[in-house]
Amino acid sequence: MARVPLSVLDLVGISEGATPRDAIEDSMKLAKIADTLGYTRLWFAEHHNTINLASSATSILIGRAASETERIRVGSGGVMLPNHAPLMVAEQYGTLAQMYPGRIDLGLGRAPGTDQMTARALSRSSAEPQEFAQNIYEMQGWFSDRGAGQALPIVSAVSAGTNVPIWVLGSTVNGASIAGQLGLPFSIASHFAPDQVNQAIAVYRESFTTEAPTAQIEKPYVLAGINVLVADTDEEAEREFTTILQMFADTAMGRKRKIQPPIDPEQAREIDNPMLRIRAVGSPENVVRRLDEFVEETGADEIITTTYSYDPAVRERSLKLLAENWF
Repeated sequence: MARVPLSVLDLVGISEGATPRDAIEDSMKLAKIADTLGYTRLWFAEHHNTINLASSATSILIGRAASETERIRVGSGGVMLPNHAPLMVAEQYGTLAQMYPGRIDLGLGRAPGTDQMTARALSRSSAEPQEFAQNIYEMQGWFSDRGAGQALPIVSAVSAGTNVPIWVLGSTVNGASIAGQLGLPFSIASHFAPDQVNQAIAVYRESFTTEAPTAQIEKPYVLAGINVLVADTDEEAEREFTTILQMFADTAMGRKRKIQPPIDPEQAREIDNPMLRIRAVGSPENVVRRLDEFVEETGADEIITTTYSYDPAVRERSLKLLAENWF
């Protein structure tokens, strides 16, 4: 049986002792590796007010990554729409699509990607479902051949005719329902929100319609996130995975630190987080088996993996080992 496509989600982690510039350069190196290995897409996720992530300006990262790769699709996973003026998003991603035709994705979410105080500093619009849907409808007009808003008499010449694919991101049945009712592909954040995964996917498929004016695809399409770390042995992978366990523990405790070196797995058991239970960590054989199970459990049409490591070489090795055993 043919396996589903495999993609990469990058939050541009900043390790202890490194700078944001270091993290960005490591991320671009990873983009080149993913491009040559056969991964389908590389997405950057928007986050703010953190000291351990350098993925605040997704469109800039996407442009750099697209310029240094040849075939992989590059996009946002996602743009948190309440933080942005929809016209500006259309112009930015339309510009990217003009520069790298057929390779740009626009994933949109309703969450702010940060804390409430920072959200207020960033906020441009509401996260209400109706306004979210209307903003998508307008952006589709700016991406269309005529390049004009659907209800607003505003023209965006740079995005006209690019027809940038739009995805809806979500972690609950609410986001799934919105994606289905809009007739758009759905990316579910199962890598950090595992509680409603199967229910949300079912709601998406049940609510999916091609009759909506926003519909872009003929049938439901689910991209599901999963935490992945592949190493030569299970023991090595489990030890490296303690880096993300520490990261989530820091978030829960309100402690701001850069990405930390791995610790002893026995010590890390006390900080294991149920939010991270959808994961494939271990040797290549065991990770592939877990990914196959995940696809069977969810019916996902595509998997997007996220991997954190203190040492960039560990993440690169994980990416290579997975590709060698998946494709």
